[in-house]
Amino acid sequence: MSLMKRLEEINVDKKANKSVREEIDPYYELKMKIQNRVIEELDIDFDEISEHNQELKQKIDYIVTKHIEMESLNMTNNHKKKIKEELLNEIIGFGPITGLLSDNSVTEIMVNGPEHVYIEKNGKLVLTDAKFKDDNHVLHVIKKIVAPIGRRIDESSPMVDARLPNGSRVNAIISPLAIDGPSITIRKFAEDPFKVEDLVSFGTMTQSMAKLIKYCVEGRLNIVVSGGTGSGKTTTLNVLSSFIPENERIVTIEDAAELQLSQEHVVRLETRPANVEGKGEITIRDLVRNSLRMRPDRIIVGEVRSGEALDMLQAMNTGHDGSLTTGHANSPRDMLSRIETMVLMSGMNLPIKAIRDQVASAIDIIVQQSRLMDGSRKITYITEVQGMEGDVIILQDIFKFEQKGVDNRGKVRGEFVSTGIMPKFVQKLKEKGINVPPDILR
Repeated sequence: MSLMKRLEEINVDKKANKSVREEIDPYYELKMKIQNRVIEELDIDFDEISEHNQELKQKIDYIVTKHIEMESLNMTNNHKKKIKEELLNEIIGFGPITGLLSDNSVTEIMVNGPEHVYIEKNGKLVLTDAKFKDDNHVLHVIKKIVAPIGRRIDESSPMVDARLPNGSRVNAIISPLAIDGPSITIRKFAEDPFKVEDLVSFGTMTQSMAKLIKYCVEGRLNIVVSGGTGSGKTTTLNVLSSFIPENERIVTIEDAAELQLSQEHVVRLETRPANVEGKGEITIRDLVRNSLRMRPDRIIVGEVRSGEALDMLQAMNTGHDGSLTTGHANSPRDMLSRIETMVLMSGMNLPIKAIRDQVASAIDIIVQQSRLMDGSRKITYITEVQGMEGDVIILQDIFKFEQKGVDNRGKVRGEFVSTGIMPKFVQKLKEKGINVPPDILR
């Protein structure tokens, strides 16, 4: 695709995005214009911004009033007051991205320096009109995000993972690593967690696939959700965890706590970065080891990416059935290779055969999630880990998504199909009193 064509598409997306916003808020374009002018004209140190700064409020009130009058708009005093209040909230809150954070149709916000703020909406990237005043303004918003949870960002520690009060995941990176200005990436999650019915209605999976996964979780099978960045692994993990019975003790382990479990008996653990002296770091691996002493019925690890994979496998193999985790990989077979690599990162000098034996006996199911070219998320495989044959782990697909092309609107065409093969774990579930109806596997 040519650069001109892509720019035309971005402009069309911006116009469509703006028209939808204006239906909800007829003053959206005016507010965006005034907000950018307020940010340009404010002569303040952004570290002084707070809800109790009356001098700042007066300055914003003056600038907003001036620009409303300059636009010569026939507007009631109530409308003017409402616009002032909203702009004040946005500037004192999280700056120009405050409105985007409250927009439920926006799934991701990407700040590439003060001048370029992109969003993901309906699976597509859109350049917005939002702008920060300068690098210092972006840095102020980053510090406002990370300070309440005890994280820090500065020249000695220029990268940080954090979360917003609503559970959205935030990654920020600043100079000297970010060359063109501070960068913020916010992955938003629904304040009301998606349920399995939502994923079925979105076309992420079928009703039969959902029923099978429910039986597997209730039957305490160990499940890995595999997928690429932005494929929806965390959302699916959250849905899987909703099938865990209320009477079980759940321990969750994450870098930045994102999971929103509905059960009452949940212990949430979160890693901690090193302090200024480089001490005090608590890793995922430390927390996995500690969780084994906490009498968990289930261990849920937000993502395995290093040596903690070995501890997770050992937990799965030593009585902690029904554990759940996610990992980055493009297929179920790739996920197994990634786990082997992660186990080797633990520092244990184990032969590959021994690692594969551990993997084959620990993991029962791999749920592969993918983000397709049209932005939709699909569970492309539900695959059973059947055991070892020689030095090879045997995998058997149970369900898969067969892509059949793209329609004239750019939407992926395809269908979910069952391989019709009866999984070996059906007998294991039957021994636990869970009978899988044969018709859902046809």
